[in-house]
Amino acid sequence: MSHVSRLDQALRELLRQRPVAALGTIDDDGAPFVSMVPYAVEPASGALVLHVSGLAVHTRHLRQRPAVSLMVMGADDATEMAQALPRVTISARAETLEPGSEDARAAERAYLARFPAAELMTGLPDFRFVRLQATAVRHVAGFGAARSVEPQALAALLRPDAAD
Repeated sequence: MSHVSRLDQALRELLRQRPVAALGTIDDDGAPFVSMVPYAVEPASGALVLHVSGLAVHTRHLRQRPAVSLMVMGADDATEMAQALPRVTISARAETLEPGSEDARAAERAYLARFPAAELMTGLPDFRFVRLQATAVRHVAGFGAARSVEPQALAALLRPDAAD
């Protein structure tokens, strides 16, 4: 079992504890568009997964331009400066998973483990699972504690066999 640094542990806990993120996509005119999405971690790959409706604007954007950005922030604390909020920005490539594929089934298992109430939506014909493969990661653990994390290191950190 390997040692997990304090910063790596903080990053893992942030992503485990905060189930909602801001998703940045690019619209048809090339302008940024931000929306809210629930996400889960697919344990075998350490990738983040979304369950999105084909009716959502961000779904059309990420299908047409799969380069996306996801930001997860810690809970707001009125006693702290806003700049001290823990957060991570993950640049990623979005991949819409083929319904019924093993990858889609793994994404569904991970998503429903985190959001059991979403099971009804998994049967709706316009919803799909999307896997986000990180391409760059910027983690801010607090004021003055910023670092870049290799995408492969993030994936390894999010797998259940990573040391606690």
